[in-house]
Amino acid sequence: MEIFGSNFDDSVFSEAKDRGSMFISSYNAKRCEPEWFCESAVLDTEDSLEKQKVFKFRGDLALRQGNYQTALDAYSSCLEWIADNNTSIKRDILEGMARCCAKLGDRGRAMDLVDILSKEASNTCHLTSLLLLKVSIYRHLGAIGPRMISLEELCSLVPYNPWNWFNLGKMCLELLEHTATSEKKEREDENGLDLSESKLWLKACTSFIRTRLLLKILQQQQSSFARERNKNVLQSLEDALKRLNANEITLQTLTEVMSEDLIPDKMKEDYQDGESLSTVCLQSFGERWWNKILLTGILEADGRGGVRSDTTL
Repeated sequence: MEIFGSNFDDSVFSEAKDRGSMFISSYNAKRCEPEWFCESAVLDTEDSLEKQKVFKFRGDLALRQGNYQTALDAYSSCLEWIADNNTSIKRDILEGMARCCAKLGDRGRAMDLVDILSKEASNTCHLTSLLLLKVSIYRHLGAIGPRMISLEELCSLVPYNPWNWFNLGKMCLELLEHTATSEKKEREDENGLDLSESKLWLKACTSFIRTRLLLKILQQQQSSFARERNKNVLQSLEDALKRLNANEITLQTLTEVMSEDLIPDKMKEDYQDGESLSTVCLQSFGERWWNKILLTGILEADGRGGVRSDTTL
């Protein structure tokens, strides 16, 4: 069973003779020097596509090097040369600009760019990329509530991706540690999100258990370094759950609730990669999981044992 759409066309691995004659008699590949696009002479052209490539490559390089203003300027120049129908490159450039603005502390412009991307999102791939961008920006800006909401939306949109759940759990654990050491223990953020210790603790436990369930399913499909990496993460999950001091009954109850939808046939049906947003029906995080968990009465039964500091995630 493939959950994340990582299957391949068998014809890729067939013998050349089976795929027909596709040989090219002669081909001279274009050779470019490293960072050729940084040379000023490459802009001495009337080709708009070539200029678009040059500015995009310059922006990508500057962003990778941490030169955010230079990257922003390059991306802005790139926008001028993108054809109206080239929406994929335009989205890529707008995302890069939003990241640069966030790094430069220009929250207003960063969120304006996010709004543009939101309005133009038309399928689940666009929405996934947008939510990942939001998580990154909100983390840099220290916006706790919006960041958590975006992670929860990611878990609802891509429910079988363990890393979104893992990141949600880590965020809750970090907030718990901050709350434990802070003199002012915040109960709500500006968005009305409940940040009480008990709710953060329960959400951390839930997220780590869901991550563990998904990674164990993935282990059946993996080998080599991916399998080894997941083993290490599974160990860190066990350490985190010990740190959260949840009792066995709580762990068992949460495992039962969070594994209800982990049925092979249902997982295939729910896989919506690339589907139009007009045809996708998504349940919110609360509807799908959180409300069920609260109804179990775990918080009252467990008493929230606290967070140990003798293990690290």
